Amino acid sequence: MEKEIDTFISYLHNVKKTSTNTELSYHRDLMKVCHFMKEQGITDIHKVTAESLETYISSLEAKNFAAASISRNIASIKAFYHYLYKEDMIEADVSEELKAPKIEKKIPEIMTQDEVVRLLDQPTGDTPKEIRDKAMLELLYATGIRVTELINLQVKDVNLQMNFILCVDANKERVIPFGNAARTALIRYMEYGREAMIDDKKETVLFTNCSGQPMSRQGFWKLIKYYAKKANITADITPHTLRHSFAAHLVENGADLRSVQEMLGHSDISTTQIYATLNHNHIREVYAKAHPRG
Repeated sequence: MEKEIDTFISYLHNVKKTSTNTELSYHRDLMKVCHFMKEQGITDIHKVTAESLETYISSLEAKNFAAASISRNIASIKAFYHYLYKEDMIEADVSEELKAPKIEKKIPEIMTQDEVVRLLDQPTGDTPKEIRDKAMLELLYATGIRVTELINLQVKDVNLQMNFILCVDANKERVIPFGNAARTALIRYMEYGREAMIDDKKETVLFTNCSGQPMSRQGFWKLIKYYAKKANITADITPHTLRHSFAAHLVENGADLRSVQEMLGHSDISTTQIYATLNHNHIREVYAKAHPRG
């Protein structure tokens, strides 16, 4: 079974051009299935049945895995078996009957506009690191991009004349505008921060760590935690919180959902719809507080 998993991951990488994170996620999920089947005495992919896959999913439920985790595992299994069947490596797709558990959509954590301002105002120094930190935080909130997209941005992806970035995600790309606050921070970083941080003048990544190497997700995670604490924000702030806040604040101030969907890179507008729900909840709260008979 391991051989077929490796073949599938190679297909994702070479044909589908998926991201490294996606490939790692699929590999991790499928290797768990592989190890489970080995424990059941099944090592041949042709010996795996619909029942044995159901047993595997039941084992995840018994271990109290979250519904979202189980759904992701099922999606990985289905993609794997669909590929095997399409390539005539198996006679039947035994994953067809697997059903994902119903997932209750969690309301995302949203920062208030005041909290965002306090967070973005924290890096105030003139050191290259603080100049970089300010630019990263401003750009993240200005565009709503994912942290992976932020740390993978290239210098050539930023247009300071027209105030937009080109964000490349797998086979898709999208153009996202940004405002004057982010532009000012980016110009300052390019003039006084980046040059001081990189050793290799051929480096094309926009944001680097203090050693001049591309920044890691963990590095930026620590950075945002540090500034949230410094701003006395008690909520658990993550890079994704700024993405949610970007979208919620746009909708709250009148942006249409289709435009927000495009900027976020959501393939389905139903994913973006949650921000409209948040806005309706906010309006109800304002009404209840302000109306004399609320």
